[in-house]
Amino acid sequence: MNVANKIGSHKNIWHGLGRQRIEIPKTVIKSKVQNNPILSKLYVCSLGYYPKAEKHYTYRKKGLPENFLFYCVDGKGWYQLEDKKYEVSANEFFILPQHTEHAYGSSDDDPWTIYWIHFGGDSLPEFNNMQVVQKHFKPSYVKISEEVTGLFTKIYKSLELGYSLDNLVFTNMCLSHFISLFIYNPRHYPQHTQDKLDSIDSAILYMHQHISENITLTELCKHYNYSASRFSSLFKQKTGYAPIDYFIQLKMQKATQQLDFTDKSVKSIAMSMGFDDPYYFSKRFRKIIGMSPKKYRMTRKD
Repeated sequence: MNVANKIGSHKNIWHGLGRQRIEIPKTVIKSKVQNNPILSKLYVCSLGYYPKAEKHYTYRKKGLPENFLFYCVDGKGWYQLEDKKYEVSANEFFILPQHTEHAYGSSDDDPWTIYWIHFGGDSLPEFNNMQVVQKHFKPSYVKISEEVTGLFTKIYKSLELGYSLDNLVFTNMCLSHFISLFIYNPRHYPQHTQDKLDSIDSAILYMHQHISENITLTELCKHYNYSASRFSSLFKQKTGYAPIDYFIQLKMQKATQQLDFTDKSVKSIAMSMGFDDPYYFSKRFRKIIGMSPKKYRMTRKD
């Protein structure tokens, strides 16, 4: 059968009118990407655009050695990740993690139109362990944005010009931003997002709004209706810090700004951040910033 006349998926590659697809040769990835400290952490493996992908279907028992980001802009489809099956509609995306059994396909009645990108790298295990990534193993709404499709086009057109080191560096720097447009979509478009802040993001915003006060863990837990252990666990899972440690860090960030932009005394700054004892303030400042407030003011003049 002539490949040009094929319709549907053959050997896990969809054939149909209007498709776009680039796969970076494994020889290029091995010789120019995996040994490059700038590129090896997270890099593009392949990407494509399938319009009205009729009879699109793929099954991989062992998954892929890389991750797969899938963005549906029109139509419908489905995917199965291990033993769970999900429906996908327009303006939704999902991520398939590496080395995980999966299958996916377009709707028979309303075939999806999709952008997709495979990305690998040494940092994938840590990337996939992030809470913000794991929640997108399920379908997630993403705000329609010309920035998303525009950045995809930049990556695609750059790779069409070949696999020079300059092109590879450009596309892989774009990749991190491209991924962030999805997994952090509400942060890029907060005024339009349909999602409410989760309790941890809300707590951080609450801390920021009450930066000059002394908030206790008990107050935060009561405010968000969690036990202390549960709230602390969720907070550390997302931020890497205990709640009050994070709050103190925010205070010190604000303190450095006052040291940079005002002539206020250290005592006055300490009081404005809720510290009655300037010596204790200086001790916490030194632990977080790495030097005393006075030394910081003297050295941070650039």
